[in-house]
Amino acid sequence: MKIPAFTRTLACSALLALFASSANAAPEKVTLKLAHNLERSHVVHQAFEEMAKEVKTLSGGKMTIRIYPSSQMGSARETLELLQNGALDMTKGSASDLESFDNIYAIYNLPYLFRDQQHFNKVVFGPVGKEIMESTKSKGFVALSAYVAGTRSFYAKKPITKPEDLKGLKIRVQASPTTLKMVELMGGSPTPVPFGEVYTAMQQGVVDGAENNVPSWVQTRHIEIAKFFSEDEHTSIPDFLVISTKTLEKLSPEQREILEKAARGSEVYQQKLWEKIDHESREQAKSMGATFVTVDKAPFRAAVKPLFDDFSKDPKQAELLKKFEAAAE
Repeated sequence: MKIPAFTRTLACSALLALFASSANAAPEKVTLKLAHNLERSHVVHQAFEEMAKEVKTLSGGKMTIRIYPSSQMGSARETLELLQNGALDMTKGSASDLESFDNIYAIYNLPYLFRDQQHFNKVVFGPVGKEIMESTKSKGFVALSAYVAGTRSFYAKKPITKPEDLKGLKIRVQASPTTLKMVELMGGSPTPVPFGEVYTAMQQGVVDGAENNVPSWVQTRHIEIAKFFSEDEHTSIPDFLVISTKTLEKLSPEQREILEKAARGSEVYQQKLWEKIDHESREQAKSMGATFVTVDKAPFRAAVKPLFDDFSKDPKQAELLKKFEAAAE
């Protein structure tokens, strides 16, 4: 019996649609590569491990996250570039790292941006924070989750109690334009150095001090060289789990839901770990003979006012800043 041409056409169209659907379908088993520059002892790495376990459980073993810590695949900037090039699925980036890839993250590097931890949480984990995390799809990445990283302060071989104390000091900073400008306005000489090279740089006098949170100061052993931690608390810069847009788009809706759920769970897990490690690090620092220096923040705030003035000249950034301020109300 001869099959009518119309029927043959419909059959062919159905087959082509089936083949196209199969070609575009997400693979049943997925392995995602996650590389970052933190040590295994870091609480963000531990949060990633917890997330990997959750992903494996929720997917019934069909999804795996393979983690490469300790700069095995390069610095934060290098892993972000690998991610953009499609050679890596996920990485960790602080707002300082991400600022160079999309200026929307620059706002997090502004000094004295948050009034307190509650304000930080409302912004970073609230609507405006999610808006920022999802805004960079066209740049080849989006952020799945955010992590607390305490407050950053200066540490050196001598106390830094006022901006004038920074004069003539080379301070290690992350390669963030906003952070570079901040240290300049305060009177110091900002010196970008890769995170893993800071101890040697301080030993050799390449830098005189650095700025970071208490756990990083202790865990990196920078405390052995720089005994004075001056708590000016200039910034609270979150870390982010970043995923390639291409990788995200290859996942099925179910796989994406599993990954996003595990990532959100890792935020809560990391915050609990952070509170514990911050307390323990402070106690350890005191037992090592280090000194915490109380600082009047007003002169530091006044010194960096030009940063906010410049920031507000950009209408988009000014609007974003208003949203941050509104979250504090």
